[in-house]
Amino acid sequence: MAKKKAAHKAKVTKKSVKKAAAKKTATRKPTSKKKASQKVASKKETTKRAVREPTPEKKATSKARPMPLGRPKVTLDSNLEQLFLRDLEIREICQFLGVTTLRDLEQYKADEIIEKLTAPVVNTVARIRKALAMTNRCLKGDQKFAKDFKKQVEAQMKKARR
Repeated sequence: MAKKKAAHKAKVTKKSVKKAAAKKTATRKPTSKKKASQKVASKKETTKRAVREPTPEKKATSKARPMPLGRPKVTLDSNLEQLFLRDLEIREICQFLGVTTLRDLEQYKADEIIEKLTAPVVNTVARIRKALAMTNRCLKGDQKFAKDFKKQVEAQMKKARR
């Protein structure tokens, strides 16, 4: 009985090897045909492409799209008072700029905001320097400005007298 089973197993393995070999050859033939047909199709496409007229180029849009940051969490018409509820300094800056919505705030560049915020301080310090120079005083390390300003004022006074 054991001999029959061993012989039967040998036959089964031989048949399965033959079937596998048949399958392999069967699968190889169609793939080579597909490759050949793909080569012919690609040759046809290249000849078609050469015959086609060049397509007109798309015009560049006037507005450059901003870098994608993902879906916005806040709408453009959001009230800045509510958005920056816990930050008093930001609310004061928004009030100084005269903006109430996020849409208005986004119109400014960062450098513009800094320039608008610092301009009054710079002008005030300049007025302080001039007022001190008129009284023969100056800020620390600002003696050169005081002397130059005094000379300019004296020159203007002389021109006004003539």
